[in-house]
Formats: sequence, C-alpha cells, structure tokens
Amino acid sequence: MEILGKILGNPARVKIMRLFIQNQNNSFSSKDVAKRSRVSPETARGEIRLLSSIGFIKKHGKNLSFNPSFKYALEFENILVRADSLNKQSLVDKFKKVGRVKLMIISGIFIKNPDSRVDFLIVGDKLKKGKIEDEMRKLEAEIGSELVYAVFDTKEFVYRLNMYDKLVRDILDFPHEVLLQNKELSTQALKKA
Repeated sequence: MEILGKILGNPARVKIMRLFIQNQNNSFSSKDVAKRSRVSPETARGEIRLLSSIGFIKKHGKNLSFNPSFKYALEFENILVRADSLNKQSLVDKFKKVGRVKLMIISGIFIKNPDSRVDFLIVGDKLKKGKIEDEMRKLEAEIGSELVYAVFDTKEFVYRLNMYDKLVRDILDFPHEVLLQNKELSTQALKKA
C-alpha cells in the first residue's frame, strides 16, 4: 500500500480509487467515500475533484461512481486490485494484538477467489471483538471493499470443526491461505476433522 501511495501521490487517493474499482456497480456520496475510505471529508472532496477531472469517476447527481470507459481502467484495476499489494506479515502483526490468536486464515478477496464465503477467519482466546471490528474497518478502507469475516474462540472452533460445521468446512475445504497457526490447531488436526 505504501508503494502505491508513493507512485499515485498519496495513500488516500489509493484508498478512494480502490473503493470505486472494487465497487464498480455502486455509487457513493462524497460523505460515503470519506467514511468508507477512512479519510477526512476535505481530503475526500479534493481527491474526488481530481479523479473526476481526469475521468476516473463520473457524477450522477450528488453521487459518484467508477467510470468504466476511463481510458486506463484496466491498467488501474490491475495495479490497485489484482496486484498482490497486501503485506501478509503486517496483517498478522495487526491481528496478533486482538487477543491470543491461534489461527488466522485468509480467503476470498485476499486470494482473488470471489466464490469464498469468508475472507478472513480468526480463532483464538480472550479475543477483543471491538478491536477486531476496528482493524477490519481499517482493512476494508485499505482494500476498498467490505470484508466477510468469522471470529471463533478456540473451543467453539474445535467443536464446530469436529461437528463438520458447514461454514468451517467451506473455509477449510476450499482455497485459502494460513497466515498463522499454533501447534494446538496444527494442519494435521484441521485435515483429520
């Protein structure tokens, strides 16, 4: 994200551009853009003016949306969405602080699999749900898209795993990437259940 911010001018612009590219069928008010991108309203207005002036976004009354006929639409989509610009270690570092995390799995938007039911799974003990929620909102602003995530304490996760819970099986049986895993929830245990 920092590299793209330097190339494109600033991190706020990258967030706003991602928001429009990831939500091409939606339109937003400038207030929505500021809120979802987690930037100040003044910054959002300035970036909206710039992006509108170059044809990246178009106006529909008071709302704005991505302009699919923008000359470099595909190139920006490749740079901002399809490129692997997410630092996975920074994800682990951010979410390690939310409690005793024992398992962290990414799927869906993180591995470019739109068919996944969940984008992010966190399993652990003494998890601070408010802090997880806050970190998810920050991550959504960075990515430009809402995330579907699941949070389980270890005991509940193991119970669901042993009961062949559909949500848990859908996460583990389909493409995903393990970012963090402790010995208690080893790969063998996850596969056997």
